[in-house]
Amino acid sequence: MKKAEVKEEIDNEKDSVDNQPGPSSTDEPKGEVDGDFEMDKIRKFLTNLKIFDTGDKLPKKQILNELTLDGIVEFIKKSGCKKIITMVGAGISTSAGIPDFRSPSSGLYHNLSKYKLPHPQAIFELEFFKENPEPFFVLAKELLPEGFKPTLSHYFVRLLWEKGLLLRHYTQNIDTLERVAGLPDDKLVEAHGTFHTGHCLKCRSLYDFTWIKNKVVEGTIPKCEKCIEGVVKPDIVFFGEMLPERFHQLSDCDFDQADLLIIMGSSLVVQPFASLVDRVKTNCPRLLINMEKVSGGDRLSRMFGIRQGFDFNPDDPEFGRDVAWIGDCDTGCQLLADKMGWGVSHLTIKFIL
Repeated sequence: MKKAEVKEEIDNEKDSVDNQPGPSSTDEPKGEVDGDFEMDKIRKFLTNLKIFDTGDKLPKKQILNELTLDGIVEFIKKSGCKKIITMVGAGISTSAGIPDFRSPSSGLYHNLSKYKLPHPQAIFELEFFKENPEPFFVLAKELLPEGFKPTLSHYFVRLLWEKGLLLRHYTQNIDTLERVAGLPDDKLVEAHGTFHTGHCLKCRSLYDFTWIKNKVVEGTIPKCEKCIEGVVKPDIVFFGEMLPERFHQLSDCDFDQADLLIIMGSSLVVQPFASLVDRVKTNCPRLLINMEKVSGGDRLSRMFGIRQGFDFNPDDPEFGRDVAWIGDCDTGCQLLADKMGWGVSHLTIKFIL
């Protein structure tokens, strides 16, 4: 939604709230009732804007026979599950040896001291990049997916696609390892961008990965061959940049269709990616495969009572839908494939190849 449209919506909603019947200052003192009334209006407004959209509220019924990995396996086998969405973070690439490029503690930054950065993440800020792109491309040489191999977790996602069960794969990673593993483009949403393509910042000419890689490996700053002046920036999302339009377009329609959501290797703290966990319907099971439990959702929406994130300890377990399997992603994926009867060897062979 554009800023002008949001402003118009806010003005309209404000008029609507102002014109609602309610206690006036002459009827009774302002207090808890007015506060609840205003909170309800704010909640309704945010929901209508779909800024904090949530899955449809459906009548309560038992979804999983047990809140375990076995319960998820039974659900997949018996429910006719055909539209699984996977959401992943850096944790699925850990075993590939790819470092966390956004972490200042990463060894990647040690070679950048000579550039006297105002702070480590400055190289991922667009304005700094425009002024001095060299530090980014020094770091990019260590980040290029060339030489890294997909993990067992990547091949598990591909296996879901091969089985006809994958609706879409959403990744926070920029390493393109899903592509290397053979996942087709139409099943992939790279929420934080990718090294797969790049654009000239001046004329917007498109360049492919091979061209970008060759320039980076040579140690030269990629300059546009068409307008000559512009620097070619890989299509990864820098701090402060908008996420790709594909992310917004597909997430708006995908999550309402999902019959199972699998989240792997993500701390779910970066928005708006983290908030996607609440976009599925309330009868859609959610499986977290991670080194630790995470809350999901976002603080603001939870504050307004619009969304809750994960609930691994529901008041009534009979109606629970969230399952956490704690451990490394590769082991979790291998175990899930084995329990599905797909064969650990099938996954392992792909992984080795």
